[in-house]
Formats: sequence, structure tokens, C-alpha cells
Amino acid sequence: MSDQARRLPDRPNLRYLKQEAKRRLAAGEFATLHEAQLAIAREHGLPSWTALKEFIVAARDRDRHAFRQVGWVISRFRGAGAPDWTPPAEAELQEHFGDSYLRLVPPRTMVGTLSRVAERLGADLVVTRETALQLRAQVADLRIEAMVEADPPHRIAGLRMYPVGERVTDPRVATPTTRTSGAVPPAAVEVAEGSFAELGLVGLALAGASRVPGQERPVTWTLACGWADLERAEMLRPDHRFPAYGITKLITSTVVLRLVADGRVRLDDPADAQLRTIRLADEAVTVRELLSHTGGVDGPEEMFADEVPDAVSLLGPVVPCSGTRGGFAPGNGGYAVLGQLIADVTGLPYPEAATRTVLEPLGMSRSWFPASRPDVEVITGHRLSEDGSMRPEPTRLCTVPAAGGLWTTAADLVRFGHGWSSLLPDELVREALRPHAVPHEAGARMGLGWLLNQSKDVAGHPGSGPGAAASLIIRPDLGQVGVTLTNRLVPIESVNGRLVRPIA
Repeated sequence: MSDQARRLPDRPNLRYLKQEAKRRLAAGEFATLHEAQLAIAREHGLPSWTALKEFIVAARDRDRHAFRQVGWVISRFRGAGAPDWTPPAEAELQEHFGDSYLRLVPPRTMVGTLSRVAERLGADLVVTRETALQLRAQVADLRIEAMVEADPPHRIAGLRMYPVGERVTDPRVATPTTRTSGAVPPAAVEVAEGSFAELGLVGLALAGASRVPGQERPVTWTLACGWADLERAEMLRPDHRFPAYGITKLITSTVVLRLVADGRVRLDDPADAQLRTIRLADEAVTVRELLSHTGGVDGPEEMFADEVPDAVSLLGPVVPCSGTRGGFAPGNGGYAVLGQLIADVTGLPYPEAATRTVLEPLGMSRSWFPASRPDVEVITGHRLSEDGSMRPEPTRLCTVPAAGGLWTTAADLVRFGHGWSSLLPDELVREALRPHAVPHEAGARMGLGWLLNQSKDVAGHPGSGPGAAASLIIRPDLGQVGVTLTNRLVPIESVNGRLVRPIA
């Protein structure tokens, strides 16, 4: 029996140690499996195999930061509605939710939302994917996606709960029809069919582009599945327009970088040097910091309305900067300021400047920034009611056109994803896709507008709002683009991830 001391790795693997014990038994080093396991335990400073297993389980649970925080949410809110239940005060929420998340989701909104699903939180939590900082799980009919901050105490940086497809009982969505444009890859058809049922969707549009050797232009295609409007029984077509929401930030960043290329804006100059209509409370915040969400700029309280207000009435003449400058905090305040900066520099309203600078050069003819409720070939948003039927979601516009005001088609977003870099010098393209900040999500980086995952060579941006969700992913080295749009508010980034990977 070996008496050589060994050190367990930072993440000891019980399965590996079991295999090691069997290997050493088969090699004749020990007479029984018990002796082999006991030797391994003592080599690592533990008195028995049972003690070694307990140590490994404890070490594993110690690193389950996302799991622990989600567990707190479930245990704290499953009693909501009971006579003796008291909702958590803001100070208690601040112990478990990061500051940037609480700025996006105010405590009162959070407590109300979580309280409404309390009855479902009594079921068992089933984990489907987990890392130390991220969790995907299901409790009852709710899908849960969470991520926590990398630094202790590992507070929640993102949390989404939404009903899965099994809850949908509306017979109108049972047999979706499909329309296509271009040569749709078989893998995309499989992604559409599986995602439609899994997420419980009304309509789903997928689109893509890939470079083909010997061809100057990429091969593009679009697939539309389901309905644009259930009440009117209007089938979804590839040319239906969706709200892009957060993807709009990529349009804005491209306009700003175009102004940089023209020498009209400098990335590291204070934004206040170019602002005329409004100014920042912190006059040192730079254009680069606004683009990378590191300026500490506060966002507007109201993000959606029936009509788009002007910047001064929305933000005030002086925009507060209560966040930590230099720290990453996703939000819409910085892009609201960038929209006004574009207007002040060009002398054009932001929608017109963005249209002339990006939409028209790329041939995005079915994209625009509506100032009031759109009614031309647009989708109707939907929400899932408690009885399992789909209900129409009233159309509301983003109050910040530069952060979420674009309405577009899947094909137009492909045009942007494939062509945006052609509008800029190579050095600014590289700058846009270079990490400038580190979000809380493991593996992610923040470029100038673009969210980056360098290990997978992808960049992109999601978008979500009342009744709809969107996702754009590009693979710059392969010239590949993937777009996913739906007219129900559910996270669809993973759908777009499945769309891009197999088609590559």
C-alpha cells in the first residue's frame, strides 16, 4: 500500500478516482477494491473512502455559486401568497442580486414577478446544465436560466424564468406551417421544428448566410414557421418585420464607428465634447465607455411606450451617472446618449442618420425606426396565459431608438451581420471585436457594442421586449451569420446557437 502523499486538484473528480482504484486493483497493486480505495483516500490525507467522497461532494457544492443563489430564490419565494409570508426588503435582495441587475429589474418588479409563480416553486429543481457561474434548470413547467457574478459573494447577474412549451394548450399553434426563401439547410429545418415545440412559440423566423468558395456573395436563406398573428390567423412570412430590440445597439455602434472613421468623433474623447442637447453628469465619460457599457450611465425609467419621446424629456438635460465608471454594467442609458450624440454630430435625427449610414448602404430596405405604432406587415407579439392559451401582447415601442428601436426582417439582419464590417476600416472592425470589458457571464467579453465569445469565435447580440425576442450571431472568420426571431418573449439565444453550429 502506497504511503506517498498526494494533493487533490482544485476540482476533484470522484468518477476519476473510482476508475483509478479499479485500475490499480486490476494491475495487482491491491487484493481488493476496498484496499485500493482506502489507499487513494489516505494518499490524499483522508482517513477513509467515505471521508474522501464527502470531501469531494462538499468541494463541488462549494463551487455551485449559481445553484446556491437560484436555490435561495426558490426557497424564499415559494411561500409567497401565504398569510405569514413577508416579501424581501431591498437590502435582502441586494445580498443576492447584483447592482446592475437591480437597476434593470427594480426590486418591486422582481418581487411581483417571482410572487406570481410561487405555486410552481414547490416542485423539484431539475438541473439540465451547470457551471459554477451559470445554471439552466427547470422547476415544474418553468425553465430557469441564471448567471452570477464571478467575484464573491457571487450575486445574481441575470435571471430568467419562463414557461416551457408543454404548458401551451392553444390548438391554433399545434400544426405550424412553414414558408421559406432560398436554399434552407436541412439542419435549420430540424432546429425550427424542435424549438417551436420545445419553447411553445407562435411564430419563428430563422435566417442565415455562409461564404461559399468561389462565390463572391454569401448563400442566404430564410425560414418562417407559424403565425404572425393568431387572432387574424395570419401566417408568418419571411418578409414579416419584428422588433429587434437590443440588437439595435449594433446599428448604433456601427454609426458611431463610421463617424470615428470620418474623423468627426474620437473614441477616447469625452462624450460631452460632442453633445449639444444633453450632457452627462460625469463629464469625463468617453465615447468608448458608452459603447462598451462601462460609463456608469443611468438608463431611463420607462423603456416602452406608445410613442417615442425626445431625448431631453426622457433623460433630462443632465443624464445621471450613478454607476461605477470603468465597471461593466449593461443598460440602455449609454446608448440613449450615443443616439443623441449621433444626432448632434450629423445634424439629423438618430433614425435618419442610422438609415443613411447603415440601413441604406447595406440594402436593409425593410428596416426602419417607427416613431408610433407600426401597422405595415409587422408581427403581433404574444404571451402565454395561465390557461395555456396565447394572447396578443399590445405593441409598444422602445423609448430609446438607439438602444432598441429597430424593426426589421430576418433577411435584413443577415444583411447587417454579413455587411457591417464593409462600412468600416479594418482597424475599427478589429477594435469593435476586441474585448473592452468582462461581463459576469463566464467566457463572455464586451466589444464596442458586440458581445464576444472568443473561444468559439462568435460575436452577436440578443434582443428582447414586450411580446418578442431576437438574436444575431456572426462567426467572422467563417463569414457565417445566424438570425432567430420570435413573437413571444422567451430566451432564444440557445436556438440561434444550435442554428449556427451544425450549419458551420
